[in-house]
Amino acid sequence: MPTAELTRKGALLTNFQHITGRIAAACAKAGTDPASVTVLAVTKYADPGDVQLLIEAGALKLAGENKVQDARAKWVDGPLAPLRSRVELHFIGHLQTNKAKAAVETFDWIDCVDSPRIAAELSRHAVAAGRTVPVMLQLKLNDSPTQSGVSPEQAGELLAQVRALPGLDARGYMGIAPAGGTPEQLRAAFALAKKLFDRDFRGPGCRLSLGMSGDYELAVGAGSNLPRIGSSLFA
Repeated sequence: MPTAELTRKGALLTNFQHITGRIAAACAKAGTDPASVTVLAVTKYADPGDVQLLIEAGALKLAGENKVQDARAKWVDGPLAPLRSRVELHFIGHLQTNKAKAAVETFDWIDCVDSPRIAAELSRHAVAAGRTVPVMLQLKLNDSPTQSGVSPEQAGELLAQVRALPGLDARGYMGIAPAGGTPEQLRAAFALAKKLFDRDFRGPGCRLSLGMSGDYELAVGAGSNLPRIGSSLFA
């Protein structure tokens, strides 16, 4: 391996160890097991070479992409295709109904179901493909008019509709905290999501995906077991 590649690999692994160390500290403070938390690496802006280095080092096992076409260009037809079988690939963006078929074909998990309509489309294509797709419902935890998600008040109703559809396996909630929120606002948003998660999901295969590079410690402390981290990992 060339010197520059070795140097970059070392930097990436240092970033990963720093993140997992901070997660362990947050878990210790909250009295939870750090082994229950898995980092979902957000690879949408990452250099494929960096992603490859982390996969080959055994550090990156779950990846998230927010555009179906871009993900296919990297993971199906592009440089990361040979490593695709080593990664659990999640869709974490806003999914349009006309992309549902390609999403079912491309991703292992769909983490952003936010309406009965998109759930029905995913169900239709999952059944046609002979798959049962693990999905998460996206909670709207902020007032941004551009932010997708189901309101906390309507989450239970949407969950019941998803659970009635063939080809889908509801496994948890995903949420994005208020941008620029204070620690108190973030804790309140994460605590609400955790309350709904505890009400609606049980079992080791269920996931609560809260927290990104700027707030993952608060999210993990509140109970998130699948923080989504991109910029801190690939810095």
